[in-house]
Amino acid sequence: MSDCCSAQNKNIQDQNKKLHIAIVGTGSGAFAAAIKAVEKGARVTLIEGGDVIGGTCVNVGCVPSKIMIRSAHVAHLQASHAFDGISLHQPQINRAKLVHQQQARVEALRHAKYESILDNNPEIELILGWASFEGVRTLIVEQTGGRETHLTPDKILLATGASSAVPGIPGLAQSPYWTSTEALVAETLPEHLVVIGASVVALELAQAFLRLGSKVTIMARSTFLSKEDPAIGEGLVKVFEEEGARVLLHTLPESVSHNGSEFILLSKAGEIRCDQLLVATGRNPNTARLGLDKAGVKTGKSGAVVIDDHMRTSVDHIYAAGDCTDQPQYVYVAAAAGTRAAINMTGGDAALDLSAMPAVVFTDPQVGIVGLTETEARKQGIDAESRTLALENVPRALANFDTHGFIKLVAEKETGRLLGAQILSAEGGEIIQSAALAIRNQMTIQELAGQLFPYLTMVEGLKLCAQTFTKDVKQLSCCAG
Repeated sequence: MSDCCSAQNKNIQDQNKKLHIAIVGTGSGAFAAAIKAVEKGARVTLIEGGDVIGGTCVNVGCVPSKIMIRSAHVAHLQASHAFDGISLHQPQINRAKLVHQQQARVEALRHAKYESILDNNPEIELILGWASFEGVRTLIVEQTGGRETHLTPDKILLATGASSAVPGIPGLAQSPYWTSTEALVAETLPEHLVVIGASVVALELAQAFLRLGSKVTIMARSTFLSKEDPAIGEGLVKVFEEEGARVLLHTLPESVSHNGSEFILLSKAGEIRCDQLLVATGRNPNTARLGLDKAGVKTGKSGAVVIDDHMRTSVDHIYAAGDCTDQPQYVYVAAAAGTRAAINMTGGDAALDLSAMPAVVFTDPQVGIVGLTETEARKQGIDAESRTLALENVPRALANFDTHGFIKLVAEKETGRLLGAQILSAEGGEIIQSAALAIRNQMTIQELAGQLFPYLTMVEGLKLCAQTFTKDVKQLSCCAG
């Protein structure tokens, strides 16, 4: 046998000895797991049911939405900033150009963060096709042309993400409504957009379209961001109405129809007509096609895979991460879960602690939340107290001529330990991480109040709010230590 053949045979033998992990999905959680698994000496097969890799975030979620939100913010500043010496003007919006620029950046990031990883890593194989369980150990992948591939890996990670949920409103399914996917790439702006929903995606896109020039009506099942501190939703309603949106709380359409040119929505608020309808009422896990019953994998609400803090499912060799699970649907949670799942699948022991998980809603003002609300703390039997600082007490907000919002801190009464923060503020997404670190490190309100914060910054509001537990900050000088 030649040296060449011997080397090839050795490579094949080495490959066969390596732990084989199959990952269903190619989003952030899947790729984080694949990269870590290869680092740990495994070989990985990624399975993608669609035509494009990268999952929700880079393709139809975080990246394009934040680009659109930023462009809308720039347009808004030109039309309604607060500085007397700079003339206001209504910008001309070329939506098609904005979308072209947006999608070019999406494609560039997809290549840099996903496609190039496959190109440069021979230990990761990609199979295009729909995967489902044939049995507890075997996956069957249906590929184009009727071809089927059977895999029996050592470990399996489910990272299939989630898709837009559509409520069962009569007539809605028969109408040409948008989900966020269609809205983000629409090259024309609606004259009148109705948004059904009042959670993260609904509010972010509603405000973006409003600022780009559409008339916007928001129909909420209950309140804005109903799972959060009520003051946050109330503050956002005020901002949205000031900017010209029509807000209908506790109001959903009783029926939807489309006459070929416009939508007709009937509700307790009367008949509403619009040229475009956006449905943004949450997302359901993509698990229906996996055949989880054949593997004995336990699922919960809406088909979400039930996992523990080690990303283990009810079946020993099967793990799950990201939006297809019962964990919070955030891309950074998915990536962290994917990394830890890979560590655990390769013999390690890594848990994911979400007790100090920060979350951001990219409205303007932004929403930042971490830890417990006062109500949640008391439900856990903690004697808690809170203080709320209006932004008119934050020097940077005054300098910006923008005092919309507040900073609220929750602490344990007896010890002063910081338990949570709820923020509605410009740059709230930047501020919240400091609060998350303080909670993670079990800081007290007194310790937070004594920290050095740069002046003038919005994050100084954390220090000022912490000081309100023992002082009247209105009686302090600038930079009061």
